[in-house]
Amino acid sequence: MFRGHEQARIDDKGRLKVPNVFRSVLENKYGRELFLTSLTGEYVRLFPMPVWIDIEEKLGQMPSTHPSRLRFLDRVNFFGQVAELDTQGRVLVPARLRETATMSGDVDVLGVQKYLDVWNHDRFLTKLQREAYTDDDARALSEFGI
Repeated sequence: MFRGHEQARIDDKGRLKVPNVFRSVLENKYGRELFLTSLTGEYVRLFPMPVWIDIEEKLGQMPSTHPSRLRFLDRVNFFGQVAELDTQGRVLVPARLRETATMSGDVDVLGVQKYLDVWNHDRFLTKLQREAYTDDDARALSEFGI
């Protein structure tokens, strides 16, 4: 399971060096193959391939013409690309996604249980300010015992 936060960098060639704490979980539990994508283009989401395959199987249970399924696939395929960690733990972020998510230099890598999210540091701070954690959020989580 991925949890917590690490700082990382996108190098001049557009590669992310996956932080070691996440890399060890990724390689030991899931392997080196990834699906990199985004729903909005604001961030990069790194799915271990077995996790992505589970999502595809669930999508396959939906009607192929379901509007939500189509919108989801439009976005993840537009931004998405299969990739693999190299021997140094780096992965190339697709150019389209690097541009839309402003992925260069320092980035934040967040563990989100079964996948990793990568954010431009300044963009993520703006997101945190824009999307405040509210009493309604606390109540909703308490319904699940959290």
